[in-house]
Amino acid sequence: MTDGTAKDRIRMTVADARALGEAAMRGAGHDDDDSRILTDHVLDAALCGYEYSGLPKLLNVVDAPNFRLPRQPVSVLRESGSTAMLDGGNNNGMVAAYRATEATIARAQATGLALVCLANTWMTGRSAYYCEMIARAGLVVIHTVSAPPAVAPFGGIRPALGTNPIAFGFPTESDPLVIDMGTSAFMGTDLQFRARLGTPIPEGVALGPNGHPTTDASAARKGALLPFGGPEGGYKGFGLALAMDAMGALAAGARAADDIGGYMFIAFKPDLFMAPEDYRREVTRRIDTIKATPRQIGVEEIRIPGERSYQTRARLLNEGIEIDRKIFDALGRLAKGHLDHGG
Repeated sequence: MTDGTAKDRIRMTVADARALGEAAMRGAGHDDDDSRILTDHVLDAALCGYEYSGLPKLLNVVDAPNFRLPRQPVSVLRESGSTAMLDGGNNNGMVAAYRATEATIARAQATGLALVCLANTWMTGRSAYYCEMIARAGLVVIHTVSAPPAVAPFGGIRPALGTNPIAFGFPTESDPLVIDMGTSAFMGTDLQFRARLGTPIPEGVALGPNGHPTTDASAARKGALLPFGGPEGGYKGFGLALAMDAMGALAAGARAADDIGGYMFIAFKPDLFMAPEDYRREVTRRIDTIKATPRQIGVEEIRIPGERSYQTRARLLNEGIEIDRKIFDALGRLAKGHLDHGG
């Protein structure tokens, strides 16, 4: 099934990686449908070149405190024709946000516009995954996240905000234009991945529990990440994170008092304003114009956000993916129903 390229690395075909992920999630107690949704999300991240958000994230799912609490199906708390407030039922966010994405697409296609809020969930994964789904349905989308505290405010030393990404998706004449950016100086999932493997993080992105800068991933998890922008520009990341937090506050009535998690999808049909094919053509033309901009010395190509991910996905679909042997072994133990996977 596997071909080890080094003693600490495992190469897998996409089919084998999918089978391992789904078996691990079934072993952890998820049904077939949820196991498929979870695995497809993390496998797509791996195919796009984000190993830390790939199969290792399935271990984060079962390590999370909420995993051991009761789950209920995702449900609608209140709704109008174009809006909905969803209760995630304490499901993992990769499942709950997938259901919210489905609801967003259905409402936007029916009414032209959708605003969907989601609460009572955790760990939604890559926002780009949902925005690509929605944009491939022909819709423009903005997705905001207010996540649990992990990031210090500008000038602070304790977590007060989440990594709070904001993402956009736009249909084009080819692959959607997807822009997905966190507001922290380092990704929380990558931090957890490095702590699991015992590898350091870059300088200048986190503080330890004593409030001093650290490159130790485990110490940073006990301390705080910093907002993006560095010492001089961190107020920009802080400001965006605060804006995402304020958007998430719309879900306050659908979650526990001590939970700040809130997620929003805003999507609409381009044909509210112009013919869909004209919109796709216009966005594509703008991208082509930008890529044709004269380049600085030493720059081979102007890359559009998401372009490298699409290219990497196309390549790895044929080549397969690599994962750390520790991750492979831990997922194998999960597949056998051993929730104490040693991660």
